[in-house]
Amino acid sequence: MSFLPAAPEEIKDIAAVDFVLVTGDAYVDHPSFGASIIARVLVSHGYTVAVLPQPNWKTTEDFAKFGRPKLAFLVTSGNIDSMVNHYSVSLHKRKTDAYSPGGRPGMRPNRAAIVYCNKIREVFRDVPIVIGGLEASLRRLSHYDYWDNAVRRSILLDAAADLLVYGMGESQIVEIAEALESGLAAQHLTFIPGTVFKTRDISFLDDYIMLPTFKAVKEPTAASKKEYAKSFMLQHHNADYLTAKILIEGYGGVYVVQNPPAKPLTTHQLDRIYALPYARNYHPMYEKDGGVPAIEEVKFSITANRGCFGGCNFCALGFHQGRAVQSRSHKSIIAEATAFTHDPDFKGYIHDVGGPTANFRQPPCDRFKQENPAPCTRRCLVPAPCPNLKYDHWDYLKLLKSLRELPKVKKVFIRSGIRYDYLLDDPKGDAFLQELCAHHISGRLKVAPEHVSAKVLTNMGKPGFGTFREFASKFKDINKKLKKDQYLVPYLMSSHPGCNLDDAIALAEYLQSTGHQPEQVQDFYPTPGTLSTCMYYTGLDPRNMQKVFVPKSQREKATQRALIQYRLPANRKIVKDALIRAGRKDLIGHNPKALIRPAKNKGVISSR
Repeated sequence: MSFLPAAPEEIKDIAAVDFVLVTGDAYVDHPSFGASIIARVLVSHGYTVAVLPQPNWKTTEDFAKFGRPKLAFLVTSGNIDSMVNHYSVSLHKRKTDAYSPGGRPGMRPNRAAIVYCNKIREVFRDVPIVIGGLEASLRRLSHYDYWDNAVRRSILLDAAADLLVYGMGESQIVEIAEALESGLAAQHLTFIPGTVFKTRDISFLDDYIMLPTFKAVKEPTAASKKEYAKSFMLQHHNADYLTAKILIEGYGGVYVVQNPPAKPLTTHQLDRIYALPYARNYHPMYEKDGGVPAIEEVKFSITANRGCFGGCNFCALGFHQGRAVQSRSHKSIIAEATAFTHDPDFKGYIHDVGGPTANFRQPPCDRFKQENPAPCTRRCLVPAPCPNLKYDHWDYLKLLKSLRELPKVKKVFIRSGIRYDYLLDDPKGDAFLQELCAHHISGRLKVAPEHVSAKVLTNMGKPGFGTFREFASKFKDINKKLKKDQYLVPYLMSSHPGCNLDDAIALAEYLQSTGHQPEQVQDFYPTPGTLSTCMYYTGLDPRNMQKVFVPKSQREKATQRALIQYRLPANRKIVKDALIRAGRKDLIGHNPKALIRPAKNKGVISSR
């Protein structure tokens, strides 16, 4: 398959392209890269697109090299937020960037979407600019920014763009293209679901909700934080495409208006998108750099679904993709897998068949089949499964069986997340777990209990720890019957809002009792768009406005990380200090439950 034009000399017999797509990632023409999907969708509808990957933002030269597009510039920071891409949760600069040639860091600016748009404006003052992708989607209204430690206004204003697309964007981008092609001015594109626009006049709008103004939420005061939490919950309750209303946020004479979410794609529409002629590799211009590392994990992986009704409070996928699960057909997925077998680099292993949650293949309930359902603010899985929740692992089982029976396919792995609570509640869940253990893991299955504390798990939106214990027991029993030596690798998180020192010690005690030694610890990262981030900033649970303890100091965060990895020699002193401070000297000693042993020599503490 050929690549889309990525240099002026690659454009043939075209005076000007319809769109120039600017991305903070290297150009990888693969459906795991959002920019490539958008470009291919536009081309499939007859539009011409040039791709401008990782332009030099220190001058305007790169932004002018394709000339003025006929219709618009499309701008995205790339597959992930540029600030997350650049900085760890401890605000240390990352040393690599998997989305850049050779993994080289520094190939995009901080807040890339804003920088790119402003550079375009220097060259083309009146060209329409549409921003999209994860960074824009999660910053579409006022939002707490961890890196500034402040509430920032809508990215639409800072980028000086005309329109913002939130969510996955395929249906929106086609409607935008058709409207611009018909001669409509960008400022008149106020009617497209899944978009955000700015205006000085809201008299033409009706059936909307007025959010607290930016002025009301931006100050770091108790009153302002309370308004921020109220605003967040209004957005949270209006993220369902079936019932969401228009949301309006005031900025002193200018309004930022969020239209309701776009309707989820049908199976037929998804199949069409994933059947487009992607080159499925990085552009040849990167060969000299050794390629683009991000392709390695996804080249032989299959996106089978979108959307997630899991409701984890620290995850923004529900805010970005929605909770209406959309799935591709078996025929479409099998066709993609069959194409793998003709690739000379394919070794017989499909690395993943999944999505945000691998074992979600349908919307959570029949409500999503109704034309005008009543609003629903209930969580699907926690604190207890909704009685209307639909279960179905059978369809996924059939799909996996079909894939592993394909000629030249040796193994089909599942590396996307599995919701084990959903699995346990399904009467047919045991059959799925049996197949999973027998055929689809490579010795270790990654799952995400995250913590042991009931209070912390409630704040995370995760099921109780007893559910994980039940799953772990079943997993162990099934593998014993299969005579397989396979293990669970639990993901654990430190420093989530609500987690205090006692909770962190309780997690360490559990790890000591099981002998599990985590190789990595995920420290809570307050990214835009999540309920947990709202807790982190405001110190309030926005669902009930109750106060929440938030570990913010470097000492608190380092202590919680160290307790999870209490066996590491480098963590001995901080673990000892924490146990003494918490009045838990019983965990320093020779008893079987101790985390660390007392000193053999004065001033020395040895680990177990």
